[in-house]
Amino acid sequence: MTAPGNDGAEREPVTGTSPEALVDEARRWWRTDIIDISPGEIALRGYPIQELIGNVGFVDTIWLMLRGELPSRAQAALFETALVASVDHGPQAPSIAIARMATTCGVPVNGAMASAINVLDDVHGGPGQQCMELYLEVDAELERSDDLEEAVRLVLQRHRDAGVRYFPGFGHRFHPLDPRSPRLLALVDAAAAEGVVSGRFAAIGRAVEHAINEGRPKPIPMNVDGVTAVIYCELGFSPELGRGVFILARSVGILAHTVEQMTQGGRIKGPMPKSIGYTYSGPARRSVPHEGDE
Repeated sequence: MTAPGNDGAEREPVTGTSPEALVDEARRWWRTDIIDISPGEIALRGYPIQELIGNVGFVDTIWLMLRGELPSRAQAALFETALVASVDHGPQAPSIAIARMATTCGVPVNGAMASAINVLDDVHGGPGQQCMELYLEVDAELERSDDLEEAVRLVLQRHRDAGVRYFPGFGHRFHPLDPRSPRLLALVDAAAAEGVVSGRFAAIGRAVEHAINEGRPKPIPMNVDGVTAVIYCELGFSPELGRGVFILARSVGILAHTVEQMTQGGRIKGPMPKSIGYTYSGPARRSVPHEGDE
């Protein structure tokens, strides 16, 4: 009689299995193309670690780990621009504020960083991934229509028909024009001119921006999420990896603020000084009713 394994496939029962077969099964329990370790040896994607150290940069290593091959120098440079642009956005950013507040509550650096990273979900950390998905949807539509303006119009209308009113990657609650966007777009254009990337997604991003702003008296320009989404799409990253590398980049800012708060000290700091307080909107003060009261 056989028993199902974790993947649903039939497995031979443990009883009566040879020690050699058990060891082989244990070795096959986890499979990875990423790293190969044996006594005295470590290799990342086939490259011995001692050859990578001192010869390959950290950004190149991120690419290697995620993509399986080392990037060209130009690919790594463009990738790095997106990472640099995303490292921090001030202590008022929820993830950074959470890290600093956690630190004042006595949480060590790993706990403060984990607390911050845990809020980088769809609303606070997901717009870059969502914008990549939007661009890829336009790209798929382009395969059918070969008309960029029409492809963008169809995709945006589908989203609007589904009740979408906010398109991630455009507009910013602090910056009338995100100072990171023009610089990043210029670097994408330069990379496209050199043949490093196609420029296809830069065109898609600009076309989406134009369509969103049609008929608006006040423009909604592309923000850093919209431009880094362009870069990650141009470089062939999946939307999930787009969010992941954003989290990697923002972790640098989270760490910096965590350590700074540890240096500054402070104890149990909330989101605002206690002198400011908050707005109470509940019932006015009232007495607790007692038995016999009418």
